[in-house]
Amino acid sequence: MQTHNYRLGYRSDIEGLRAIAILLVVAAHARITWLAGGFVGVDVFFVLSGYLITGLLVQEVLAHGELRFAAFYARRFRRLLPALLVMLVCTCVLGYLLIAPGEQSGQAMGAASAAMWLSNFHFAFSNMGYFSPDAETNLFLHTWSLGVEEQFYLVWPLILVLSLGAWSAAQRRRDTTRLKVVMSFVLAVSFVVSVWWTRTEPHLAFYMMPARAWQFALGALVFLHFGAPATSASAQPTSSVKTMHAAGWIGLTLIVFSALVLDTKIAYPGAWALLPSIGAAIVLAVGARSPAAGVGGVLSMRPMQAIGRISYTWYLWHWPVLLLGATVMDIDGIATRCALVLLSFVLAALSYRFVETPIRNTSNLLARPGLAVLAALVLVILSSALAIHWNNAAQKRMTLPEQTRYLTVRSEAPIIYAMGCDDWYRSADVHACSFGAANAQHTAVAIGDSVALQWFAAYAEQFNTTGWRLLVYTKSSCPMVDEPIFYPRIGRDYSECTQWRRDALREIAGLNPDVVIMGSTFTYNFSQEQWVTGTARVLKAISPTTRQIFIMRSTPVLPFDGPSCLAPRSSLYKAISRRSECVAPASDALSDNVYAWLNTAAAQFSNVNVIDMTDVICPNKQCHAELDGTIVFRDSQHLALAFTEALAPVFAKRIKAQER
Repeated sequence: MQTHNYRLGYRSDIEGLRAIAILLVVAAHARITWLAGGFVGVDVFFVLSGYLITGLLVQEVLAHGELRFAAFYARRFRRLLPALLVMLVCTCVLGYLLIAPGEQSGQAMGAASAAMWLSNFHFAFSNMGYFSPDAETNLFLHTWSLGVEEQFYLVWPLILVLSLGAWSAAQRRRDTTRLKVVMSFVLAVSFVVSVWWTRTEPHLAFYMMPARAWQFALGALVFLHFGAPATSASAQPTSSVKTMHAAGWIGLTLIVFSALVLDTKIAYPGAWALLPSIGAAIVLAVGARSPAAGVGGVLSMRPMQAIGRISYTWYLWHWPVLLLGATVMDIDGIATRCALVLLSFVLAALSYRFVETPIRNTSNLLARPGLAVLAALVLVILSSALAIHWNNAAQKRMTLPEQTRYLTVRSEAPIIYAMGCDDWYRSADVHACSFGAANAQHTAVAIGDSVALQWFAAYAEQFNTTGWRLLVYTKSSCPMVDEPIFYPRIGRDYSECTQWRRDALREIAGLNPDVVIMGSTFTYNFSQEQWVTGTARVLKAISPTTRQIFIMRSTPVLPFDGPSCLAPRSSLYKAISRRSECVAPASDALSDNVYAWLNTAAAQFSNVNVIDMTDVICPNKQCHAELDGTIVFRDSQHLALAFTEALAPVFAKRIKAQER
């Protein structure tokens, strides 16, 4: 059977636009601070895909009156699957050898979903527990966008066939007018869904195809209005060359501007995604008329073409290389991160040269497209099954005596979490956990986030005694600073924290407690003024009715996960790791600054003191993941339960020393 490999013709400006998109994504993931919004490169890719895939499908339908679905999917698999599978296999092997056994199960399930092009579902709907690892530590997180694209490939051909009337065998003129209307409808509805979900279900808005379909539809409309094969010379726009060139520069500026001004502290995508998406659409529209002039001239430069060619494979490799690099060395330095980026570029170039290009140029794979699709699906299922086998092996490995110690310490949280004291982001309701007799003569209150309440064992030993009642008010990631906060982990403003804090402070003030102990981690993104004035407002709410208030200084944060660093790993890890000891300096500029700002706020009140336990957590100004046979940290920032219990006597002495 004759096969047709449809092409839209080489567009150097599109190749350059791919280069811009991947450079922005890599810069953001490499933590280039002034390009924190580089994630908008993915939006550019979505618009590009809508433009190119719509063009290919429309071209085929207009030429032959039908769409060969098997041939289309065979071309997609030939283009995308080989490089993806190579990356998955290599990353899984290195993950098995380098990553701590306790973290491998989550990585394996990420790989299984990535192999099936369902990782966007995996990350959108995975159970998110506060003490669970963030998705950002998963080697396969970046494949969510590939899942969105593959789901787009499933839906789009059907939409085009129905819109163009290609389901009918009748030979008639195929008109794109109805398709333009359908694409406009998809764009409008999907954009509304995106904006709505960004406010109500941020994870769905970010990861799921219905909230991203408008970007594909935007690319489709650009093709239908500016690049469709049926466009005649007489239908060309009458805009001057200078106007087109100016528009092209405006489009590129919108993309770069969005990368410069956006960051992870804003709710995304929502309306903000219009900036890079419209920018990409403008560049594509202008390039359809004049691909090598104006902004097209810059995009057509040889370095941009070289980067654009390997943009797909670079996207595949850059994220796992950065994360795997972080498991064996400190990547806080810009030089180290740049070296890892360069390594990922080299791997991408090798993958493009020896995997993607030879297979993409093998036309025999399209001779029997149905068989090619079936073979691709078998490979996908097999790859996913192997990843699930890795997950099962990782689960079994964690039952070995040498590993159970590190798994157990992670699950040992203060009892207050099992009692329902913390509702996290799920509600703003105030749930106080009570210990001791309700009619006790004295009342102590502990309030704060999970870093403050990691000391619960010490609080309980001090106050859960005869004559005392201890009340616990806690909300994870909610600072004791009266300032609004954007919470990147849930992708929106943490309004539940603001309301909960206000109501909890009002309730505490009505208790007239003898002692209040409060605290927060130092890592919240507040300015000096916010730390001082926001803390002072919290203190002002409870100071008049409280005999004594203590502020706990935040504990140090490790640049690595404590139990993972301690857990036995492979000989390869031992050979290449630069972390011979699980040790980090206790001193941190931000931590020291926040400590000073808390003291400034406390000095405004006669009944407030700040307690610093850093010297016993990290003796000699060095933080060890393990001290004298006791694991110190249960992750990178929370202390292990047994360790805080051991420090309870020290805490009691410091409380007593500062009592007034």
